Amino acid sequence: MRSPRLLAAALLASLTLILCACSSSSGTSATSAGTSGAATSATGGSSSGVSVPSLGDDTSSSSTTTSTSTPPVAAVTGSPALNSTDVSPTAPVSVSVANGRIADLAFNRADGTPVNGSVSADGTTWTLGEVLGYGKTYTYVGHALGTDGKTVPIEGTISTVTPVDTVRTQISPGDGQVVGVAAPVQVAFGFEPADRAAVEKAISITTTPAVQGAWAWIQHDDGRWALDYRPQGYWPSGTHIHVDAKVYGVDFGEGYWGREDVTSDFTIGRNQVVIADVNSHELVIQQDGVTVASYPASYGRGDDTGDSNLVTRSGTHIVMEKFETKLMSNPRYGYTDIPEKWAVRISDNGEFIHANPASSGAQGNSNVTHGCVNLSLSDAQEYYDSVLYGDPVEVSGTDVQLSPADGDNYDWTIPWNEWVSLSGKNS
Repeated sequence: MRSPRLLAAALLASLTLILCACSSSSGTSATSAGTSGAATSATGGSSSGVSVPSLGDDTSSSSTTTSTSTPPVAAVTGSPALNSTDVSPTAPVSVSVANGRIADLAFNRADGTPVNGSVSADGTTWTLGEVLGYGKTYTYVGHALGTDGKTVPIEGTISTVTPVDTVRTQISPGDGQVVGVAAPVQVAFGFEPADRAAVEKAISITTTPAVQGAWAWIQHDDGRWALDYRPQGYWPSGTHIHVDAKVYGVDFGEGYWGREDVTSDFTIGRNQVVIADVNSHELVIQQDGVTVASYPASYGRGDDTGDSNLVTRSGTHIVMEKFETKLMSNPRYGYTDIPEKWAVRISDNGEFIHANPASSGAQGNSNVTHGCVNLSLSDAQEYYDSVLYGDPVEVSGTDVQLSPADGDNYDWTIPWNEWVSLSGKNS
């Protein structure tokens, strides 16, 4: 039988062993867990060489990784800006790509048909190749490819302005005409432009040979405003003139826009100038400064003695039109629809050069007409056959001057220094 001391010692040793065993199991639990996982993997057929991270390295169960995508680098800009409205149909239109190039692009009408355009050699810019229509919407469809290899869409619209109305433009002289050396160029509009300088910028004139001249804004008889052009002196004979009015897409103001572009090509004919001194009682015809004919004539009164309508106006008139027979009327002086032969109009106030047998006794010696220039039948026909629209008729010797009150073509009554001040560029 063991002694009580020995038995107590044995019990103490057993207790110590149990406590150590518990302590050892607790201290190696993390490693055992890991080892147990490795063993399980091995049992499942995994390579025993797989490295297993510690818990401190394994973040899959303790945190979430946030993924941030990088945006494409290609940047698309339009001129005008994409989705612009009220654009002029003649405005330059383009699309540019920074940090990339245009991969494909169409600029389509409402029905899907494409409008002409071209891409630059480096592929970065598309440019419109034709003018657009009024009141239309066009759509971009395409893509840009960035330097990062990513694509971005090219999309948007452009809408053009819808006019209240469009303005008609007419040019005189017209295509193919041969005109006199005093013929002014007239570009007439159906609406007075708010910005004259902008409209004037759209009008150009080319002369061959080059002739110095200037534009002036003139209101004509029918109320229409026109941009008139003339040189300081007369046109050189043989000058070829081209006028180009690029007014389509030009803003005239108040919702009115230019209707269409208009051109005219015409030629200045031979130099013929009429010298009409009322006190000489002759009508002298000169070509290139040389007298080629002289006709006995009777003019209107030389002085205003109370009725200025009887005075032939002094100043540079131009031939406006001619009639083989013209019905003359002036009820104030007692005649209506009197047929006169070989009538050449030289102003809008009733002044003509024409035949008048009734005044034949005064022709060459006195002035008895109501303001016209009277010639014999044969002389009037000869002169009639020689004239061109725009021939100058230089009347002198009376105390009433030709003025805007006398009709449409008064351009040569305006002194040159005043004429050049009437350009829209000066307003």
